[in-house]
Amino acid sequence: MSVTAWKPDVEGIKEVFHASFTTHVYPAHTHDAWTLMVLDTGAVRYELDRHEHGALVDGVTLLPPHVPHDGRSAHPAGFHKRVLYLDDSVLPSDLIGKAVDTPMLPDPLLRQRVHQLHLTLDEPFEAASRLALITERLTHHFAGTAPVVHADPTLADRLRQLLDASLPDGMTLNAAARELQTSPTHLVRAFSRRFGLPPHKYLTGRRVDLARGHLVEGRSAAEAAVLAGFHDQSHLTRHFRRVLGTSPGRFVR
Repeated sequence: MSVTAWKPDVEGIKEVFHASFTTHVYPAHTHDAWTLMVLDTGAVRYELDRHEHGALVDGVTLLPPHVPHDGRSAHPAGFHKRVLYLDDSVLPSDLIGKAVDTPMLPDPLLRQRVHQLHLTLDEPFEAASRLALITERLTHHFAGTAPVVHADPTLADRLRQLLDASLPDGMTLNAAARELQTSPTHLVRAFSRRFGLPPHKYLTGRRVDLARGHLVEGRSAAEAAVLAGFHDQSHLTRHFRRVLGTSPGRFVR
């Protein structure tokens, strides 16, 4: 058995929970959050509102808040799961009934997006962008509707101006959405259509440019990282190498 849990700096995510179990059986319980789960190995059997269900590796399971459920491994070898507990405000409450009826979604794109979100939880802006697309897809899954495309030709440019003005600290995706009076998903889609990359990659690229300028001026990599809005030198190095193909130290030399 192994368990890891933490609270990321991502608005809308209350907790991240990764665990491997073999013999553990969850008793009936509830959460005050939406439970978004993917399995990496094994399978899980559980009762949700007194009805039997199963969770498989090739799907995404969404359990609604305040609805009793239990859980156990469907195989002797056990299972490994990754769970995001989402604020109950992240999804509309009128989806609870439909999530009770069909908690597992066999959607490869949705599963890939959840997987990518887990890999980027230490990047708040990127994680918020990915979460926005996930909650949009979940909402339309259960509502049986298609996403609405908003054609505001000025939205992407206004977001870019906001992001540029917020450097080096940056701003959250939700704060930008409130400032521009739209939804986070509309911002991500409009920006990606207009500029060919999502806003989180644009923001990271601008910070790399700032760090590059500080390095050329003779500042150390550690100092340049902080001045450009990165957490620390290793955070800068990871993105610097991805964008420019070399480390900050080698770039200066």
